[in-house]
Amino acid sequence: MSVLLRVDTAQRDFTAAPISDDEAGAMFRAALNLFRLWDITDEEAATLLDMPLRSYRRWKAGEIGRINRDGKARLSNLMGIHKALRLIFREPQRGYAWIKAPNQAFAGKPALAVMLGGELTDLMRVRRYLDAERGSW
Repeated sequence: MSVLLRVDTAQRDFTAAPISDDEAGAMFRAALNLFRLWDITDEEAATLLDMPLRSYRRWKAGEIGRINRDGKARLSNLMGIHKALRLIFREPQRGYAWIKAPNQAFAGKPALAVMLGGELTDLMRVRRYLDAERGSW
């Protein structure tokens, strides 16, 4: 005869594991490639990352400094946007072009214009939209 074991079903608050400095550095290097593929300027990239242009250019040249919590969140959202676009579009080039294409979901503005609002929530808005479009799996 088998004995039933009690299973803990209490809801737990989700807490994501913090992004390490090494992971953040890798995401920054990946973001540099993404910015090149999106064909955006250094000024636009600095706005997306909420950093001074001069610092961005120094980091881009390889002198990556300490990435704070907000910077890690921005990089994470940019990687999420990239992942969603790769899942939605079979041809990567279509995903890269989508960033600058007018979009009814954003009142006719391109996603890049929304993200260039400069706030972390602007990046999150585009990411949430894409996650909903792809079915969020």
